[in-house]
Amino acid sequence: MALTIISLMKQVPLPSEMRMGDDGLMDRTKAKSIINIDCAFGLEAGLQIKADNPDAKLIVCSMGPPSFNASLKKAISLGYDEAYLLSDRRLGGSDTYATGLAISTMLKHLGYGKGLNEDFVIVAGRQTSDGDTAHVPSQVAEFMKIPQGTFIETASLVDGRIHAKRIIEGGYQMMSLPLPCAMSFTPTGITPRRSSLSGAIKSNDTEIKMFNIDDVGLSTEFIGLGTPGESGSPTIVSKVATIKSERAPAKMSTGHGEKALVADMLENFKSGKNTIEVKEKKAKKVKKIDDSLRVIDFRNGASGILTWAEVVKGQITRPSLELLTPARNLANSLEEGTKVTSLIIGKNVGELAKELIAHGADEVIVIDDDRLEEYRILPFSEAFAQVIKKNNYEIALFAATTAGRELAPRIGVKTDSGVTADCTELLIGEHVHRNRETKERVVYAPILESRRPTYGESKLATIIGFVCPQISTARAGTFAVPERDENRDGSITTFTPTLDEGEFVSDIIETVIGEAGGAALFEADIIVAGGRGTSSDDMKLVKDLAQALKDQGINTEYAASRVMVDEGVIEYAKQIGQTGKTVRPKVYIAIGISGAIQHVAGMKESETIISINQQATASIFSHSDFGIVGQYEDVLPELIEQVKAGFTFGIKAN
Repeated sequence: MALTIISLMKQVPLPSEMRMGDDGLMDRTKAKSIINIDCAFGLEAGLQIKADNPDAKLIVCSMGPPSFNASLKKAISLGYDEAYLLSDRRLGGSDTYATGLAISTMLKHLGYGKGLNEDFVIVAGRQTSDGDTAHVPSQVAEFMKIPQGTFIETASLVDGRIHAKRIIEGGYQMMSLPLPCAMSFTPTGITPRRSSLSGAIKSNDTEIKMFNIDDVGLSTEFIGLGTPGESGSPTIVSKVATIKSERAPAKMSTGHGEKALVADMLENFKSGKNTIEVKEKKAKKVKKIDDSLRVIDFRNGASGILTWAEVVKGQITRPSLELLTPARNLANSLEEGTKVTSLIIGKNVGELAKELIAHGADEVIVIDDDRLEEYRILPFSEAFAQVIKKNNYEIALFAATTAGRELAPRIGVKTDSGVTADCTELLIGEHVHRNRETKERVVYAPILESRRPTYGESKLATIIGFVCPQISTARAGTFAVPERDENRDGSITTFTPTLDEGEFVSDIIETVIGEAGGAALFEADIIVAGGRGTSSDDMKLVKDLAQALKDQGINTEYAASRVMVDEGVIEYAKQIGQTGKTVRPKVYIAIGISGAIQHVAGMKESETIISINQQATASIFSHSDFGIVGQYEDVLPELIEQVKAGFTFGIKAN
């Protein structure tokens, strides 16, 4: 049987034209659209696999309005053979669970995923720019019951198996996946090609096959806009708030030449940053819910909060410990006696359970299995799902690491739960709903309110779900690690999951990890970060400035914006921003960074922000305390000399 390469693709609004409607959903009516950037790399990955397997068939699939035909035609012009679009108004408002279900149902309708010895591979982009969840590839893989690899950089078919390089915090893994399988690709692989003239002609003559949900046999039970207690997606956007910056205008350096600019910045720094008058905020009136409304406890007996304690190089990762802060707060907001339980999986990990209890867990469940020494998505997700089904938790929390961002959505499918990605706030609240048929207004409570910045960090969306466990991932660096208390009491139990050989069909060939997870960024007093404007020397001067500060005894780390990671200049562990890490150093120096709000999301809580950019109109200056308009190659050497002479931005040596 010849290989079939299936590329999943999405058309998204241009980032500059992304808009959110009052209902919290994307308003595409006036936005120009393009192929999602990450999807372009997924398309290219499929073409690369085809190049080594000439008999392979290439098909591209998408879900969306008829306007998506334009992007599907583009895929045909690149070399794809067939294109399919699932388009139906009843899909509007679908969350990622519903999207994964819909796409997988279409693929099964096309004849794939029937459980036979099939030779097909699904390729996709890492995530989409209008959501940035990275959930759908994992959810499609689980619905199709096939292995997966996410955050893949390169892949090739070798002796009937896919050999792939997967990016992880602090390094990479070399994986071997059987067919069929699914992979999502980072924008760090081979640059996507352009259409040829013959390809463009071919695309004009190729029909895009369109389906509606009736054609593929998809019911409306779990798709579309979710309705509590009725039908639709398991999660909904309950409310949306505008995010406003409260940082005072930056002090901008003046002078002719880099020496004068740097000297003026030093003087500005010594005199202190600008301040704004903080007006006393009027206490918001708490909207009182009518006591006469019927309260619905949708949990069906579910109780307790479960967190995943990810282990890297024999240590619990910092983001996993951070989870215990919101978990503890949520437990305190629920019924008395609500427990926080942490699940730890690995080889010889029992001793680490005491650390979790010291940081706030009431109970630790240990799965100790030699086969699980390294994280592997299939056995870990199956083990996790078995623990959830046995103990019936109401909430499950994961850190939004590369592992957590693929594990949570796969578990969500196994438990028929929705998942909210990259949360910065987790609260217990209540939701008022009016039944469409009976017109009765009822209150769903208690319910998890998962809040995540979205649409370029300009809005804070509150997501709620009505299926337990309510699952969320938390952005790394958002929450503090709870203080360690060696006197805390807690229980430690073991669990032995039922895992068959089918959970171990994917192999880890090699794991290379330097600094485990880039944890040093969370502890640094100063972070020097580079963006696109530092590409001329691959961030060498950025690293030199960080090293000069280290030589002065200052706890300093270098980092980067997403574009430098996507271009392969720096590893993912060093990425700051919405899909990277959130940091709060005493001083953050942003160099050559334009100020895209996705990056600002990860550094805006820094105590002091200094920006250097050649564009006077760069939006980064609106989020800074001090600024220099100047050429990277000119300003940095002078600033490095000042550091070598003893200037350390007010930070004392350790």
